[in-house]
Amino acid sequence: MNHRTHPAVDGHADAILGTVFDHFTRRITDVTTRLAAHGIPLTTTTDVPPADPTGPWTSTFPITVDRSTLAWCTAAQMLADHHRTGIDRQVLATDALLRELGVCGLADLHSDLHHGAPVDYRFTRCPYCSGIGKDPTQPTCGEVGCAPWLEFAGHDHICPVCRGDDYQPQWVAEEQMTELEELLADAIKERVSLRSRLVTWLRRPELHL
Repeated sequence: MNHRTHPAVDGHADAILGTVFDHFTRRITDVTTRLAAHGIPLTTTTDVPPADPTGPWTSTFPITVDRSTLAWCTAAQMLADHHRTGIDRQVLATDALLRELGVCGLADLHSDLHHGAPVDYRFTRCPYCSGIGKDPTQPTCGEVGCAPWLEFAGHDHICPVCRGDDYQPQWVAEEQMTELEELLADAIKERVSLRSRLVTWLRRPELHL
């Protein structure tokens, strides 16, 4: 992930990350407390039917959804906020999302809530990792399935939703303005050069015979 130096975070990175991780804990606690208040269990198991029921080797298999994970709590909160309902009204939808697509389904959900438009996580804070760009659950290489040699390489596990995009809109906007200014300057130069070539061509003697 491309980290930029910024005076607002220099010397305070640990405190900021501590605050962010506290926020993850509060998110889980808030959602699970609401589930408990409605008597909704924190785990559910459903039988998933086969894609081809007529196949000779097909059978249903159970999938357990853990409603106390950060991904589940995040999706439930996103749906509840968008539809302005209680968490209890979004339990089945959240179960389906996590069961079918897993954590990465949060990116699809976020896009759907933006009317299907792609979400630029450089400008929009990621709903899962809150903009830190790393997987907030701090998984091990074994849990994620990294290559064995990476376990000792000190690599980061990027956020599965925003894919590690660096949420710093003030810096990205400044960079984009610089790029646009350079493109405009190049276009002006090209236009002047084209005009000069056209005038030269029109002044050719053979065009005035």
